Amino acid sequence: MFIRSERLFLRPGWPEEWEDLLTLIDDEEVVRNLARAPWPYTAEDAKAFAARPQDRLLPNFFITLPGGDGARLIGSVGLSLVEGEVNLGYWIGRPFWGQGYATEAARAMLSLAKSLGHQRLVAGHFVDNPASGRVLRKLGFCPTGEIRNRFSLGRGGEAPAELHALTLGDRSDCDDDVTAMRAA
Repeated sequence: MFIRSERLFLRPGWPEEWEDLLTLIDDEEVVRNLARAPWPYTAEDAKAFAARPQDRLLPNFFITLPGGDGARLIGSVGLSLVEGEVNLGYWIGRPFWGQGYATEAARAMLSLAKSLGHQRLVAGHFVDNPASGRVLRKLGFCPTGEIRNRFSLGRGGEAPAELHALTLGDRSDCDDDVTAMRAA
């Protein structure tokens, strides 16, 4: 499965790309914002991540930036199960921060998630990573009003994370959603 967005090409990772992956993610500022990536990030971690099998309903993609010399790996986006809910996760290598790539890649993933039959997605970001929260709000995710400690391998412990949710196809106002969730 492959996805083409305006500037990006999303595709499964290939095992032989582990060195490119390691070069990009071997950055503590990137890894500390992820729950499942360890720090330090090793060659074995990169090999395992690049060789992961695909799940048809919970795909994961390398985010690549096509160019004259081929496509350059810039990050990853995918779906997973977290506490029984479909979770959107993503990361972008530091040289590519601030250029809208996370939003573009995640928006493409949301379209795929809807076509796969997912109706609701959740996502979270560590509270000391407000840029990720801005990405989620641009995508239409609404804060649930809940901050929960989440374990991060990269941090080596728990850190507070702000939780968000999105009902696919629903563009309701987040303030109304949060009020309703708190009342329930």
